[in-house]
Amino acid sequence: VGCAMQEAASTSPLLQAGAAYVALGSSYAAGAGIGPLQPGSPPRCQRTTNNYASLLARRFELALTDASCGGAMTAHLLGPWNELPAQLESVTAAARVVTVTVGGNDLAYMGALFGGSCRAGVVSRPGPCPPVVQPSAAQYQKLESALNAIAREINRRAPQARVVFVQYVAVVPDNLCAATQITPEDAANGREIGRQLALVTARVATANGALVLPADELSRDHSPCAPEPWSRGLYGGYDMQQGAPWHPAPAGHAAIAAELARLLQR
Repeated sequence: VGCAMQEAASTSPLLQAGAAYVALGSSYAAGAGIGPLQPGSPPRCQRTTNNYASLLARRFELALTDASCGGAMTAHLLGPWNELPAQLESVTAAARVVTVTVGGNDLAYMGALFGGSCRAGVVSRPGPCPPVVQPSAAQYQKLESALNAIAREINRRAPQARVVFVQYVAVVPDNLCAATQITPEDAANGREIGRQLALVTARVATANGALVLPADELSRDHSPCAPEPWSRGLYGGYDMQQGAPWHPAPAGHAAIAAELARLLQR
C-alpha cells in the first residue's frame, strides 16, 4: 500500500485520474490492425483498444477522447474528412494532455513502402506497382506549415494542455531481412522520408512549446527484423493477423505508452 501511495503521489497533475486526454493522428496513432476496435468508433479509422493512447489512459484512468484515424492527413486534423469532423474539434479547454502523430500520409510514406514491397515481388495490391514516391522540398515545407497550424490551434483551444508530438516508429531497418521485403533503393528512400518527417515534426514542436517523444530513435533496435520488434514489415504470404504491415506492432504501442508516462511525469 505504501508503495502504491508513493507512486500515486509522484504522478503529475497531467496524469491524475479523470484528467482529459485527447489523441490525434493517423494509423500510427490509431493502432491499425493490432487489436479490437474501440466500441463506437468509425470502423474505417481502425482505432484499436490497445493503441498507445488507450494504454496510457487505462494506466492512469484518464478521460480519453481518441480522434485518431487511419489514413488521416494534417488536413483531416484541421478540417472535416467526409463524415468525420476535424480531429481538432475534439480538443477543448479541459484537455490536459494532447498527443499528435501525423504527417506520414501527407508525404505518401506508406505508399512509398508498399510500392517498394511491390517492386520486390510482394503482391500487396492488384495491378501494376505504384510509382516511386519521393517528396519534394515544397511538400516538406507544406507539411511543416500544416503542423505549425495544428500546434497553434491546440495551444489556442487548450492553453493548459501539455502537447506531445509522438514521432513515427522506425520501420525500415538498416539491414533488411525476410520480414522486410522491399527493394534496397525503396528502403533507402523510406528511411529518408522517415528521417525528414522526424526533423520537421521536431522543429514544429520546438517552435510551439511542445514536447517530442522520439519513437523513431527509441525503436531503432526494434525493427521488424529485431528479436523484439516494435513494428511489422511486409513479406509474401503476410496474413495481416499481426497488424497492418509497415506499421507499429502492439509492442511498439506499449513502448510508446510507457515512454509517454515517463515523459509526462518529469
